Amino acid sequence: MDRVSVAELRGTLLLSGLTERQLQRVARRAIRLRLGEGRMLFTQGDPADRFFLVRKGKVRLFRLSPEGAEKVIEIVAAGQTFAEALMFLNAPRYPVCAAALCPTELIAIDAKDFAQMLRESIDTCFVLLGILSQRLRGLIGEIDNLTLHTATSRMARYLLAKLPKTDRVVVLDVRKGVLASRLSIKPETFSRVEKSLSDRGIIQVQGSRVTVLDRAALEDIARLGDSLELDPLR
Repeated sequence: MDRVSVAELRGTLLLSGLTERQLQRVARRAIRLRLGEGRMLFTQGDPADRFFLVRKGKVRLFRLSPEGAEKVIEIVAAGQTFAEALMFLNAPRYPVCAAALCPTELIAIDAKDFAQMLRESIDTCFVLLGILSQRLRGLIGEIDNLTLHTATSRMARYLLAKLPKTDRVVVLDVRKGVLASRLSIKPETFSRVEKSLSDRGIIQVQGSRVTVLDRAALEDIARLGDSLELDPLR
């Protein structure tokens, strides 16, 4: 089994505030995992004894309804961590399922030992608290996006967030069905929104490539001014 190096951990936001000695401790207990496309990492309700750093690839976090419908909660990319907040719970269990969207490499970190390390350092606790607070603000923004914006507006905001400053092309790096679930849009609604924006000359879609033809119009749609009452594709 490949050993995990301190260098692999140091550049991660969550771990950036750790001392060299703490990083060495985390690395000694960490495990490297490799998953093929579609392979499950864990399922909803499994004991949460580790949290994870994505080194390569992407992981989708999703919940399943009693009827089997899937809702994508988050797409975790390389360099990001997930499931770390569960270490603060007694007998924690994963509240979601996790599966690889493509061939993926992860580092699994011992949550129990990490929590013990935090108990030994108040300074490290405050560093981690600050990072988790930033994540919380991001989640609040996500709730606002889902509740205050229409389906069309949510798609516009997503495209603008992905659009390079010096280019007009966004390459969708996940399947459209996964993206629709992430944006809380039904697949058929996603297709109608895409067609509507194309018919209005705002975007041009060729497979996974989306060319933004009218950025100003897309920005107008992304704002709250795109009325909830007037949008038939909500």
